[in-house]
Formats: sequence, C-alpha cells, structure tokens
Amino acid sequence: MSQRPTIADQPSVMRTRGWDDYALLDSGAGRKLERYGRFRVVRPEPQCLWTPRLDDGAWKADAVFDPADEEDDGRWRFTERPPESWPLAWGEARFLGRFTNFRHLAFFPEQAANWAWLDERVRQAGAPRVLNLFGYTGVASLVCARAGAQVTHVDASKKAIGWARENAALSDAEALPIRWICEDARRYVQREARRGSRYEGIILDPPKFGRGPGGEVWRLFEDLPELARLCAELLSERASFLLLNAYAARISGASLAGLLADRLDGRGGRIDWGELALVEEGGEREIGLSFFARWSA
Repeated sequence: MSQRPTIADQPSVMRTRGWDDYALLDSGAGRKLERYGRFRVVRPEPQCLWTPRLDDGAWKADAVFDPADEEDDGRWRFTERPPESWPLAWGEARFLGRFTNFRHLAFFPEQAANWAWLDERVRQAGAPRVLNLFGYTGVASLVCARAGAQVTHVDASKKAIGWARENAALSDAEALPIRWICEDARRYVQREARRGSRYEGIILDPPKFGRGPGGEVWRLFEDLPELARLCAELLSERASFLLLNAYAARISGASLAGLLADRLDGRGGRIDWGELALVEEGGEREIGLSFFARWSA
C-alpha cells in the first residue's frame, strides 16, 4: 500500500568543502574570502558575525563586491581588469566562472553537496529522465547527464541558457542528451502535465522572485506550492528523486519538507531536509547558505 513519505526526524547539514577550483579561505566581520580558480574574491556575508582568522594582508583580493542598499545589488572592484570568464571544474563537469552583477560568480559552490547527491541518485536509477527547473548555468544538468541521465534543462533567461550551452561545450558534453529550454518554468511544467510527460527525477531550485521571458512573475511563497503539486504529477511510477532547494530568509528546510510530504502523499519514500553549508579551510567554521528538502523513493 502506498503511504505518505517519511520525513527525517532531524535536519541534515550538507557540507561543501573546498576542491581544486574553489575554497572558502576565511570569513568574518560580515564578509567571506574565497578562491575561484586563480582569483581571490571578497563578497559580503552578513551572517558571518565572528572575527576573521587571517590578518588584513591575507584578505587582499583580485575582486571585491561592494553592496548597495538593495539585496544583491552593488558593484565589483578589481585590482586589474579580469577576463570575461575563466574555466573551472567539479568532477567531470567543467564550467565558466564569471563576475556577475548579482554578487555571485555564475554558479553557487555550496551546491556541490547537492551535485554529489544527484550524481549518486542518477547512477542508481539507471538512465533516468531528469527535469532541471530554474537550471541557470547548467552545472547540475551536466552532472546528471555525465552520470547517465537524459536531462531537460529549463530556465527563463536567454543569457543563462547561453552560458549553460557554453559550459556544455567546455565539458565536451554537446553530444550528451540535454535539451535546453528557454521558457518560464511554471508554463513549461503546466504544458508537460497536460501532455502526460513523466520524469524519474526533478530538480527544483526557484529564486525568491523572478520574471519569465513573457513577463510572467514568479514569487516563491505564492507560487511554489502549485509548482510543487505539478512537479509531483510529472514523476513517473519508477521515480527516484525530487530535490527542492531555496534561498530565502523566511523559509526553512522543515517547511520545504512539509510541502513535499503533502504533494507526494501516496508515494511513500523518505524526505531529508536541512541546509547547505560552506566549510572554511581548516574545518572549524561553516556558513549556512540555503535550505533544501529532497525526496527519494
């Protein structure tokens, strides 16, 4: 008999430690010092309330993001003009780092914990069909495709789709089964539900606010419940996973888990939940950056 999914009793912290092309070098006083390939970068991080471990000299960086009053707004300062992009890698996935206008560098390093989990789930599922919604620059899509998935990558930004295709070319992944769709995620899912399309895995990583190519407005708290319901409809009988991630101060892993349990009622399985964290070099401190809930059959 099918049953409601079991929600884990305790939250999990999915920790990302540095790798060859990324490291959290130090943090404190509302900032974090990171290394992206050959570039040392300083970005604001208000929750770093502690004192930096390294001295001021160690905080000299190639790029510093100066925030403005509005969230994510501001500008970069460089010691010298940087390239438009430069190559980075995580496992078999290769992608380009970029200094974007939104303080990040065209990918989110803390997501490496999710990439490792997705790689494992896809390999266990055996050539699953995976839908990646709000897929941005496509690192998760590349990880899944490299692991054997047939991936449909959806993002409303034409620029992001272009960057994702560049990352695929850099990864020699152009021949892998990835469909690149520039469309509002909600509209795409609605159409797929009408068509009766099915997937064995879904990645859902929505922003707090966004606009589709046709002017569609996305608001996380208002629109996520309905999108989660539609995603549940798209899961096949042999579905393996649904991963939900969110960056929003007013949300929690527990609330995301509750939403998935409600929408996946009758499927059984397990829902783990918690937050993603970056671990500083030395392993003594970590920064929680996003919340997740993930269902596995």
